[in-house]
Parts: sequence; structure tokens; C-alpha cells
Amino acid sequence: MIAARRLAVASALVLSFAAGAPPALAQTVAKPAVAAAPAAKPAKWPGLPPGAVEEYAVLRDGTRLAANVFKPAGQGPWPVVMTRTPYLKDGRIDPEKDPKGVKMREALVKQAKHYTDAGYVFVLQDVRGKGRSQGFYAAFENDIEDGYDSVEWAAKQPWSNGKVGLSGGSAMGITSNEAAMAAPPHLKAAYVVVAPFDLLQNSYMGGVLKEKDTIGWQKGQGIADEVLDQGRKRVVDDVFWNRSAMSENRKYIQIPIYNVGGWYDIFNHGNISNFEYLQNQGAKGARGNQKLFMGPFGHGPLSGDLEYPGLDRLTLASDQEIRWFDYWLKGIDNGIMAEPPVSYVMMGPAEKGAFSPTNQTLHAANWPPAYREVRYYLEPDKTLGLKAPTATAAKLTYADDPANPVPTVGGANLTFERGPMDQRAIPERGDYLRFQTPVLDRDVVVTGPVKVELYGATDGPDTDFMAKLVDVYPDGYEALVLDAPVRARYRDGRMPDQVRMMTPGAPEELTIDLWSTAITFAKGHRIAVHITSTNSPRFEVNPNTGEAPGEHSLAPRVANNSIYMDAAHPSALVLPVVYPDAK
Repeated sequence: MIAARRLAVASALVLSFAAGAPPALAQTVAKPAVAAAPAAKPAKWPGLPPGAVEEYAVLRDGTRLAANVFKPAGQGPWPVVMTRTPYLKDGRIDPEKDPKGVKMREALVKQAKHYTDAGYVFVLQDVRGKGRSQGFYAAFENDIEDGYDSVEWAAKQPWSNGKVGLSGGSAMGITSNEAAMAAPPHLKAAYVVVAPFDLLQNSYMGGVLKEKDTIGWQKGQGIADEVLDQGRKRVVDDVFWNRSAMSENRKYIQIPIYNVGGWYDIFNHGNISNFEYLQNQGAKGARGNQKLFMGPFGHGPLSGDLEYPGLDRLTLASDQEIRWFDYWLKGIDNGIMAEPPVSYVMMGPAEKGAFSPTNQTLHAANWPPAYREVRYYLEPDKTLGLKAPTATAAKLTYADDPANPVPTVGGANLTFERGPMDQRAIPERGDYLRFQTPVLDRDVVVTGPVKVELYGATDGPDTDFMAKLVDVYPDGYEALVLDAPVRARYRDGRMPDQVRMMTPGAPEELTIDLWSTAITFAKGHRIAVHITSTNSPRFEVNPNTGEAPGEHSLAPRVANNSIYMDAAHPSALVLPVVYPDAK
């Protein structure tokens, strides 16, 4: 019984983290490994990458985790940079017969050289149950304790001087954050790229499951349908979500972390939120010692007709990483801590062949930089205006048919096209409302969190509302900037006592958190917000029945949804505008 429950919880955690793994490095559910010494090297195993020595850390429960250790030239001991990975420290099993495997091995060696050339031992470790490591793989369930033990093991090896840093992106960023929450004494700093802050809010944005990047992706990995169904039901907050959630446990972090995130990344809000908390409210050692960089990239190459040459690099071998570790692990005063804590790319017009100098890297003392909330009110004629509505009654109503959802075109996706794609690919339809400003007579600079305050109603117990922030170019290109949903029943939150069905026909205020951005809506462009109730396959389609998540005993129904925009119900796009009075 205990073993069955453990498998169910672990499988559900695998599901919830699916959106954190790049497609080329996809996680799979590993078979339980016996707790014994590593098996003899299989006949076809190609051996270690050049320059690596395999060593084993013995954890508190006796489990042995395998690591490739790359040492600099010369005489040690040296400081250590460690990456804990579920993606196999040795690359593919038989790279000689797999061209992708050859490239993966080459990338591993190049990654190691990045550190050893800078005077660091690089330790690339298979997490529990993966690759050459023992144990059962449970998708980050063990990485708090395992991360602590692994850091302390590395600190005590003869090639180590006792100072350890953690580095990694996506899944490896998650394992770095989890180890940092455990506060191992010899961990001195971390460099974390594209990682979430709260898996419940990331995997179920606004209470709506990311359909293709969780359920669809996991189906492709052979996860059983009954496990997928468990994932569909885990929308309400509970203790299982919070055991490893940064939002609950980052108060224990005591180290400096350099967070790197992307405006179109699936974890956009994660790096920002983690920086904000640790920099301003973190524990001693963390508070005031954080860095943040945000750039115009996603969890993979961007799709669409915009590009950001020179500003769209996202690699672990970034310019700042070695400087970061040199300061914190070697004590080299290279000036990095005298520089502004925040660097971010301000995006602007970026159609291919017409790149604007507005696209530039800016710096700030904190995040977000100072701004003023400016409300762009939705009008019945589908315009956006700066004056609050005065009408006593005004609304637009549309029919939301679950059998005919609005298709996804871009966004912060993982397994399919992503980024600032042209929303004109979505044809005019009754359930897709486009609101836009007049042509701008000056630049509008937006930096910080974006939201939509929506007064919505439906004729049933539950439905979804979705919003998109769009930059409309003079030629009509509708570049997606941000998008997010809210499920009406979770409008007050996702604690069990906050779930509340809608009263048919009664308008309710629903706040749609679109996360953050930095963009200049240029003179000659328009600011737009698109409102609908579906965005498939990016988000799960609401059947509009009010059934509990994952239940399907009732037939889906067409919902008549209304957006109110009168004096008593001023629906608005809320933008964090910098220099709002500039002429």
C-alpha cells in the first residue's frame, strides 16, 4: 500500500514538472533500481565523456549517486561547480550509433571545459534513479535531501577546497533551488536559469491546466492514463504541492543566486518572483545579494516574425556566470556586486529586417523598476480607452463552445511553437474579442507585472476567461506579448475553502495575472488585449459544467459568457507604465 501510494505521488510530481524539461532532454519515468552496487559497465556503454572521472556520493540512506568529475589542469584543491541532472551525465547510451548522442557528448565536454578552464572542478551528477545512480526516480521528490548530501559530499573530496556552487537551467535549475532550500553549509552560491517558483501556479495557471505541455507531453512518454487523470484533479492547493515549492520554502535559502529568465519562457514568473523575494525578504546571506537577468527568449527558439539579434542568447555558459562564481567562490572582487542587481532587455519593434534600437539592455536597482499603474478600459466598440466608463449598462456576450475552441498561436510554450506569433492567424470569430487603442501618438514604456481586471459573467456554474496582451504593428501584425487564463471557480484562490462557483448571470470581478514583461509599445503601434474563453491546446478546455477537475460524467455545454464594461464594472487592462507623463 505504501509503495503504491509513493508511486502515485511520484508519478503525479513527474506530471507537474513536465513543463520544465526541454523536448530534446525529456524526462522519462525510470524503473525502480535496486539498492546495490552499480552494475558492471554494459557491453555497449560508451564510457565516460573525455576528461571525466566517475565518482559516487553515498547519501544518508545509503543510496549511491554517480557523478562525472572534471578537474582543471594543475594542482588542486579547487572550488566546485555542481549540476544535478535527470538527463544523464553521460549523454545518450550509444552515441556512436546516434548522431544526436554524439552532439550531446560534445556539448557535455564543452560545458565541462567552460568551468575547468576557469579553475573550477565541474561535477555533473545523475539524480536518484537516473543514469548510473541508484534508487527510484520520483521527479524532484528527493532533491532537497539529496541535494544537501551531494553538496556536502563534493565539499569534502580531496579535489575540493570546500566551496561549492550550483548551476543549471530548467530541471537542473529546479534541483539547484531545492538543494539551496536545504541550506547545506558548504554551498556558497548558485546560478539558476529558467526555473519556476511555484509549480501549482505554473502548471495550472489561474487554475487551468497547461494541456499540451503536461498531459499531452506525458502521454508521449508513456505515462499511464490513470496517472494522467490524477494530474488533472490536482488543481486545489495542498501539502503535496508545497513540500518542495519555492514560494513556501525559499525563506530557508541563505546564499546569493543569479536568476536568469526569459520573457517568453514557461517559467517567466519564476526567476522574477524568486529574485524579488530573496533580494528583499530573504534570509541572512541571501537578502541583498541576488541578481536577475531577463531577456527576450523562450524555452526553445522563438517562432513568428520577430527576432532579437544579439539579445536572445540563453546558455549556461553566459558572460556573467563565471564572474558570479569567481566573486562568491574565489573571493575575486571583479566588481559584479557593485553593478545594478537587475538587468533586463527592454523589447521594442522587432520584425525581421526592421529591428529597432529600442531593443536594449537596461539596468535597475530592484524589480520591478518604479512604475505607475495605467488602466486601459474595455469599451463596447472594442476599443481601449484611458477614461473610466460612465455607462450604466454595457456588456458584450459570446458563446463559448468547448467543441470549437480558439486555437493556440504562440505564447510561453514548451513542446510546440512559442513566442510573439501573429494573432491574425486566429480568424474573426464571435468568441474572440479584440480590444485595441487608437494608433499611439507616443511611445508607451511598460515594465513590470501586467494584469487584466475583468468583470465577467456566465450562464452556468463555471467557465474560463483568457486574456492576451498584444502589440499591434502598423502593418497589422498582432505580436503576442503575454497570455494567461483564470478559471472562474478559482477567482478567489485555490485553497479548498476559496473555491466558489459562479451565480448564473451575475458579474464577478476576476483578476487575470499575465505575469511580467518589459516592452515599449512604439509610436504608430496599438496596444491590444484579446479576451476569449479557450486557447487550445495550450490550456485545457473547460466543459462549462461545473464538475470537479478530471470528472467527465456530464456532457460539455455551450456557455454564454459576458464581459461587463460599465461604470459599476470597469473591465480594464492594467499596465505598469514607466514615464506615464512623458510627451
